[in-house]
Amino acid sequence: MALFLFVVIVAIALGLVGAVVKGLFFLLIIGVVLFLADLVVGGVRMGRRRGTRPAR
Repeated sequence: MALFLFVVIVAIALGLVGAVVKGLFFLLIIGVVLFLADLVVGGVRMGRRRGTRPAR
């Protein structure tokens, strides 16, 4: 979970720098792609965790 939050923070920081600094638009693109990839990976991990319930 800590890695997920760290990657989200890095993606937001890259997006902000890419949006503010002229000529660094590629950082905005990298930040958006990183954020979307992190959401997909987080969703897959959460879905996998929900599907496995111990039998009683």
